[in-house]
Amino acid sequence: MSLRVLQIVPGTSVDGPGLRTSVYLAGCCHRCQGCHNPSSWDFASGREMKAEEVAEIVISHGFNMTLTGGDPLMHPDLDELEKLVRLVRASGLKTWVYTGFTYEQLTAHAELRSLLPLFDAIVDGPFIESRRSPSLPFRGSDNQRIIRPDGLVITEFDNPL
Repeated sequence: MSLRVLQIVPGTSVDGPGLRTSVYLAGCCHRCQGCHNPSSWDFASGREMKAEEVAEIVISHGFNMTLTGGDPLMHPDLDELEKLVRLVRASGLKTWVYTGFTYEQLTAHAELRSLLPLFDAIVDGPFIESRRSPSLPFRGSDNQRIIRPDGLVITEFDNPL
């Protein structure tokens, strides 16, 4: 199979610390009220791309990668997603992922739990419009956390992940 890619944005500074290449993947069932990207909910939108093709683009820009969307961890082809992350990591770049699942939900699901060690940070939880907080770094509402794969919540950003 392949990935459904909506957009690849190199050199962005809003989806994690430092300049990053954000890869927007199609598909999300969370449908958070007030979502900043509701056009990403459709699993059939975007274009099909192989992990190798996406990794080549990300690596060519030399920035750490952020997977967002949609919800990358709802992607129908998690094997292809894993391949992308492994290719990018092998080049020495770090990866963040944004998901509407909580860390606890991810660790309770065997297939998703097995992906967690591949990420340098997981921004977890659905966007909750009533808890919107523009002052928080790299997340939209105060229920969302930035978590290392081992479950430690990240609060400082001195060393870009």
